[in-house]
Amino acid sequence: MTTSAVSRKPASALTPEEARAELARLAAGIARHDRLYYQADAPEISDAQYDALVRRNGEIEARFPELIRPDSPSHRIGAPPAEAFGKVRHRVPMLSLGNAFSEAEIGEFVERVRRFLGIKPDDSIEFTAEPKIDGLSISIRYEHGRLAEAATRGDGTEGENVTANVRTIRGIPHTLGAADFPDVIDVRGEIYLAHDDFQKLNADQAAAGQKVFANPRNAAAGSLRQLDPKVTASRPLRFFAYSWGEASRLPARTQWEVYQAYRRWGFPTNPLARLCCGLDEMLAFYRETSVQRATLGYDIDGIVYKVNRLDLQDRLGFVSRSPRWAIAHKFPAEQAMTILRDIEIQVGRTGALTPVAKLEPVTVGGVVVANATLHNEDEIRRKDVRVGDTVVVQRAGDVIPQIVGVVPEKRPPGAKPFEFPTTCPACGSHAVREVNERTGEMDAVRRCTGGLVCPAQAKERLRHFVSRNAFDIEGLGEKQIEAFYDEGRIMQPADIFTLAGREERRSDKLVDKKGYGRKSVENLFKAIEARRSVPLDRFIYALGIRHVGETTARDLANAYHTWEAFRAAVEAAVEGGHDSDAYRDIDNIEGIGEAVVDALIDFFSEPHNTQAIDALLAEVTVLPFTRVMAAASSVAGRTVVFTGSLERLTRSEAKAQAERLGAKVAGSVSKKTDYVVAGADAGSKLAKARELGVEVLTEDEWLQLIAQG
Repeated sequence: MTTSAVSRKPASALTPEEARAELARLAAGIARHDRLYYQADAPEISDAQYDALVRRNGEIEARFPELIRPDSPSHRIGAPPAEAFGKVRHRVPMLSLGNAFSEAEIGEFVERVRRFLGIKPDDSIEFTAEPKIDGLSISIRYEHGRLAEAATRGDGTEGENVTANVRTIRGIPHTLGAADFPDVIDVRGEIYLAHDDFQKLNADQAAAGQKVFANPRNAAAGSLRQLDPKVTASRPLRFFAYSWGEASRLPARTQWEVYQAYRRWGFPTNPLARLCCGLDEMLAFYRETSVQRATLGYDIDGIVYKVNRLDLQDRLGFVSRSPRWAIAHKFPAEQAMTILRDIEIQVGRTGALTPVAKLEPVTVGGVVVANATLHNEDEIRRKDVRVGDTVVVQRAGDVIPQIVGVVPEKRPPGAKPFEFPTTCPACGSHAVREVNERTGEMDAVRRCTGGLVCPAQAKERLRHFVSRNAFDIEGLGEKQIEAFYDEGRIMQPADIFTLAGREERRSDKLVDKKGYGRKSVENLFKAIEARRSVPLDRFIYALGIRHVGETTARDLANAYHTWEAFRAAVEAAVEGGHDSDAYRDIDNIEGIGEAVVDALIDFFSEPHNTQAIDALLAEVTVLPFTRVMAAASSVAGRTVVFTGSLERLTRSEAKAQAERLGAKVAGSVSKKTDYVVAGADAGSKLAKARELGVEVLTEDEWLQLIAQG
């Protein structure tokens, strides 16, 4: 369709029938030109001609608003602004990828896949390889061929609803009529900005006196997360599809064939993607793409490899929050030289004193870097980093800035070695390095002994408590926590949930504070109320226990299911000590080691910690954890130990299969073990099982048991 094909009759003179027919032609024609421009890179008309078609569509819709079509091009211009983004729970979690930084690590990844699947070294296995776009991950849900919902990754389980904004992105289809398009599918991919578009956007921002973006990724994220979709519509965002979430059916049996279907359906996919047979072809693609990287016109930070066959992906499954069948091969970090102006000591939520380099700002990998980590005092001493030095800075994995080393010949006269403080800069308490009782080695990190009397730790613990992967309370960011703590409004987690009730008794009310109003205060209290119920894994993570990160919290929640069971187990370990069965039961959980058990004991041994938890539990409800991939089966909830050499399954595959069926896989035998599955050459674990009277199964007996459902 061209402008010459458009009716010359004024919109005001059209009949409803004429308007309906022309709107249909315009919707189809503009969608076709969108595909040619954004997907095929082969436009047939000029920008001015395209704009004329869009204007004509808008004129007719203004005259006949009752005739606006679901696939109208005007939806790409934007809807009225939203007050805030709602939350969307992903039906299938959006997991992250494991990273590798060397060819040797990729070789190890391929070998792990072979071992898990039991594939012989001389048997071929195919992988897809594609550039890893440095943009914003998105999941776009289609129901019966129509774009129904779009959400950001968020924490992988829950993201932000950005449907109205995604509809404005021209490279993303609104409707699909292909015969083999599934009734339901979550198309996943990356939203990004091309380099040319990014430079023009920043020039426009600067001309308007507005803040410029640090890099294309930040610009893409900021453009998508606009409350007013009209702002998003004005930004030239692009999209590559590369994955899927929930799908009623898939059009193929391999990753590569699904990509072909995506292209056939009208989704843009990366034209550089390649099907590789084995490690040599994968690494060749990596080297080839790394040479092309600077000329692609958009940012990439590595290559993603995926096992091609979908049935093998299903067998491989997941570990923690990453698939076993995929990995990101990251490019080497970019480096630059600058001057170290100062070294500041920051106190973290666990009391760790972390040195931060304050740098003369320098651009590294397209990002202006003014701060970099120095890790700890041993690292400063090893690299002999001094204030005034010229240093080499890199972004590790293109993300975290760090100092690689100094340039000795540029050191200024009189530069002195840095003396690491032995007292906490926040509270003046002693800062000590602990000695590991088991190894006798000194901890690399110096920690404040001030505990909760240290304001730095208290604030950091509160920031962690409300963070995205913990309680995720909107409106309580870093600045708000800082201010509320200083004002005495929130001193411990329970205070968050009593804030609204105590507000009435304060003379300095929130509604009277600068930056607040009645509506914003109401929204804050609503956000707090919405988090009075929290899943067990988030609750454990939110407590900020040393060594208990997001994955470990999930492992503990998966093992104990309820807060009451978890707390009882830890308190039993506190009472019994290191030699107790309670201690060994926690240590026996897959993925949990002695460092975690010791940290749990240390945390729950402190009365002020348990008092703070009890105060918090008076305000919130901890929801039972739904066990990961648990199924109604004959082994659900049972504890299993595998020992010896299995013949029909690899050890890793047997473990993953048991966990999918709801069983808990342990590394050692105890009185609480339900089954020991013994293969050839089973040793001490088999003997322990017989000693304790634990039921022992052969591999065939195990497979018969789980086949019962």
